[in-house]
Amino acid sequence: MEAAVIPALETRIAADNALATLLAESRARDAAAITPDPTHDTAHALRVAHWTLRLGGADVDAREAIAAALLHDAVNPPKDSPERVLSSLRSAEQARARLGSLGFGPESVERIADAVRDHSFSRGAVPATPLGRALQDADRLEALGAIGLLRCISTGVGLGAAWFHADDPWAESRPRDDARYSVDHFFTKLLTLPATMRTEAGRAEAERRAAFLREFLAQLGDELARPAPPA
Repeated sequence: MEAAVIPALETRIAADNALATLLAESRARDAAAITPDPTHDTAHALRVAHWTLRLGGADVDAREAIAAALLHDAVNPPKDSPERVLSSLRSAEQARARLGSLGFGPESVERIADAVRDHSFSRGAVPATPLGRALQDADRLEALGAIGLLRCISTGVGLGAAWFHADDPWAESRPRDDARYSVDHFFTKLLTLPATMRTEAGRAEAERRAAFLREFLAQLGDELARPAPPA
């Protein structure tokens, strides 16, 4: 829920006409969506904005950080769409087309657009700027911890995946397949994310959130009477 976002961030956005416009446009995209997507909605964008500010610190311009977060999923095709791999590139194009008219200077527009383009995990890019590194880390934090758990399961359900393989939940006698079993995704991607973080603070927070996921897997193993493997 957006109400859970730190009020200071919302106050900062409300005081800036350009940022308030981007926030309103993000909410309009939510309202226009045929199927609500809580994994990439405005509440997600605001959490990413909060963490981009925290991770970037004095090395990033706060206005640019918030704009980048509000635009990083501006183009968000379904997870199973062949266009999905181009989503960050399309979002960056939209950022370039939109930001100039909102009063952002050319250099600022390029920093924001480059950060948006390179944030995506599937793109595999290494951001070249502090803003890009902070945005990428902030977005990846959303895949970990309690929110990451909710996102993983809801995405899996939306794509028709089971929570886990009924007979072999830990893939001890089969290849892992996170397209069919959501728990497999913990091992194929989520628990690998801390090692990909670009900022020291992002890595520390990612490790903290990954520990929560490991606790969840241990609890799941207890309930299934099938102890989870080391993760």
